[in-house]
Amino acid sequence: MLKAIGLRCEYLENPIGIGEANPRFGWILDSGKRNVVQESYHLQVGMDRDFTDVIWDTGIVRSSESAHVEYAGPELQSSTRYFYRVRITDNYKNESPWSDAAFFETGILDPNIWKARFISPEGDDEGASSKGKLLRKEFKLEGEIEFARVYATALGMYELYINGNRIGEGLLTPGWTDYRKRLQYQTYDVTDLLKDSDNAIGASLGVGWYKGNIGWADRRNVYGNRVGLLLQLLVRYKDGREVTVVSDADWKASDSPILYSELYHGETYDARQEQDGWNMPGFDDKDWSGVWVMDKDLSILVPQDGVLTVRQETLKPVSMFRTPKDELVIDFGQNMSGWVRFKAEGKAGDRVVLKHAEVLDAEGNFYTENLRSAKNRIEYILKGEGMETFEPHFTFQGFRYVLIEEYPGDVDIENFEAVVIHSDMERVGDFSCSNELVNQLHHNILWGLKGNFVDIPTDCPQRDERLGWTGDAQVFMKTACYLKDVRVFFKKWFRDIRAGQLEDGGIPYVIPDVLTETAEDGSVSDNHSATGWGDAAVICPWTLYLTHGDKRILEEQYDSMKAWIEYIRGKAQDGVLWNTGFHYGDWVALDAKEGSYFGATPNDLTATAYYAFSTGILANTARILGKDEDAEEYSRLRESILKAYRDEFFTPNGRLAAPTQTAHILSLMFGLVPEEYKERTIKGLIELLDDNDGHLQTGFLGTPYFCHVLSRNGRLKEAYDLLLKEDYPSWLYQVKMGATTIWEHWDGIKPDGTMWSPDMNSFNHYAYGSIGDWLYGVVAGLDTDPDNPGFKRILMRPQPGGGLTHARAEYKSLYGKIAIKWAIKDGNMVVDVMVPHNTTAHLVLPYADSETIVGDNVQFSPCPGGCQAEIGSGTYSFTYPYNVDNQ
Repeated sequence: MLKAIGLRCEYLENPIGIGEANPRFGWILDSGKRNVVQESYHLQVGMDRDFTDVIWDTGIVRSSESAHVEYAGPELQSSTRYFYRVRITDNYKNESPWSDAAFFETGILDPNIWKARFISPEGDDEGASSKGKLLRKEFKLEGEIEFARVYATALGMYELYINGNRIGEGLLTPGWTDYRKRLQYQTYDVTDLLKDSDNAIGASLGVGWYKGNIGWADRRNVYGNRVGLLLQLLVRYKDGREVTVVSDADWKASDSPILYSELYHGETYDARQEQDGWNMPGFDDKDWSGVWVMDKDLSILVPQDGVLTVRQETLKPVSMFRTPKDELVIDFGQNMSGWVRFKAEGKAGDRVVLKHAEVLDAEGNFYTENLRSAKNRIEYILKGEGMETFEPHFTFQGFRYVLIEEYPGDVDIENFEAVVIHSDMERVGDFSCSNELVNQLHHNILWGLKGNFVDIPTDCPQRDERLGWTGDAQVFMKTACYLKDVRVFFKKWFRDIRAGQLEDGGIPYVIPDVLTETAEDGSVSDNHSATGWGDAAVICPWTLYLTHGDKRILEEQYDSMKAWIEYIRGKAQDGVLWNTGFHYGDWVALDAKEGSYFGATPNDLTATAYYAFSTGILANTARILGKDEDAEEYSRLRESILKAYRDEFFTPNGRLAAPTQTAHILSLMFGLVPEEYKERTIKGLIELLDDNDGHLQTGFLGTPYFCHVLSRNGRLKEAYDLLLKEDYPSWLYQVKMGATTIWEHWDGIKPDGTMWSPDMNSFNHYAYGSIGDWLYGVVAGLDTDPDNPGFKRILMRPQPGGGLTHARAEYKSLYGKIAIKWAIKDGNMVVDVMVPHNTTAHLVLPYADSETIVGDNVQFSPCPGGCQAEIGSGTYSFTYPYNVDNQ
């Protein structure tokens, strides 16, 4: 039976508080047949679940579109729930019943609806304070409540309560944006929490990113020097009446039990200062103070356009031990981001003090030097009323190990658990193979994402940095798309990029930008716009388009992409050779000079290579969006850059002037090598690899493409050899050294157990995890067709090697589950695949002869390296003789 299931609006299931004027709808086809393609859809949007009041009816639309159907009905109203459903037909002339109804709900779409004002419990002289604050308001409701929503945000961070109940699951809200330009508000359904009588709202505030410490320069008050709250409660009664309760001068304020809370440094909480019932009606707040009404521009408010950070899982300790220095340490077995939830019992004034670290030193002692100034310290002061449980509110730590500095009585390991937090993204990808070290590498890559995708894609979660470095996100983007459903996460961050982009088109090193300095006259410093970093504005949205097929990503980002290319053109010699400005280049490459982090590949080469690559992407984007003049203009520009690159960096005999691995990798990957020089360039790369005993010497810009360049140019064996190296430097070296996430340096911990310099040595730094893209796309053989993006046409081409005997990958696409599995056994290759409905796949069986393939009735034809076939939806299994010597 044909059905439409898994309905989504803007990639979310039954979202509330959305801000899109024309949201998109998607669904998955469910059928027991093979080769199913949708032939039509019929979508309705109505005001009730029974669809007695339909406001938009598409009628029957002949289309296979099932992922991005855009709403084109009457203008949506604020604070309104809409229901939608769909029915479909397929190529077998089957017609589905109407799907189950799903819904979406709008937020405040008209800024004039805001009646609330920002209020603050702090005066202008409290910029240095990191103390928590409480706010409260009592109000009376009379009547039967049908609908109640809270719309709230903060300058700082907030937690909300109604009648003593915590509202929502979000952490660190409202998240991090450039609060001067964009401030997200969150929407909460509180219908079931309100009473037809007296009610109370309570808010707990922390300094967060808004006024707390940011960056390694001990800066604070970057966006302002007072925390604040904005809240608007909308209540609709069943009799049609409507009332609002807003943040205003009538609220009351008090100090919080949170004596101190900072993202880098931790939290101090004195339970003796708790005020029972402070967030309940009837509480005596006569000793509370008034609030200041703040004059803030409400036009910067935007509905939540990313995903919330939430608690994801808990980890139990794997051991507790004494170090050689007699430190009592708990090992949670996994480097992670979050905090420790613990229980303790003692008398009032007793303390629990915890410190956090990623690793132990060579002697097995607790190691925190790499945290730099970040204290990562939690202190809880007991109130002395039996067993007490605590977890922090406005901070998080990056850690595996926890030092128990103080604790009342005997320490019971059962009283501790680690709470893992990160942005709420669904797991969509999985990979495994016959090599357990590679499986651990994949585990480490996944946990590197988990640890760093906390509202924004950060570089690291532990030291006094935790910034949205654009270069890190750029190199990891494709891998991230395989692992998690990052579409909504990056929608928010792309909007942050646009908000942070400079007037001349330059892109800050970090987004949100806290590094570019602005003078009183409005001029900005030159510390921005590095190659490979600024290119995130082009490469990241393009990659997301390829994996999701969503043109709106490109439409929204196009002006930013174009402005970045024009910025480079203005800085480049003759508009084509980018040989000016500061660049990180092939950051932390191993061919850097002693004491330097800058790789040996010349900056003008890496900059011009990326310039050509991004310009080509812009030309393709313009073509997709129907901007034909731009497409022609930027195609010509790329050709001019290409000529300049070849003239500058290739000798007349075809030798690449820069003798580094990364120079060869980028030249090959970005299509910059003249065809007649390609074989020599590949040979040169292999020679550089051999010169280092088969080891890489690459940094941030060269590493992501190394294995791709090798496997695409007939050097699959060398690619596998590189992947499977176990000694330093290599991916598996870190695994064998006990890593559970990806390190910032290839030798963050050296073979003798000593550390890289503590001034920059993160053990949770996902950039080198970009190899994950190659694991999925080449080892397992699962990728998307750039000409039919979003896995509408799937590329399935496993490329066995390296002695692996089996590998598998799964990916939950917008159309459903995709799976591929191959195994070599008893001289045969067995390949099993799953193709979701409404898609097709191009399958290549390596080293196969069409005459010897046994399995499903599929017509194969010869192709370079094996046999190929186009297959429709369904599950398939193929077996054929396989000679391992072919690898």
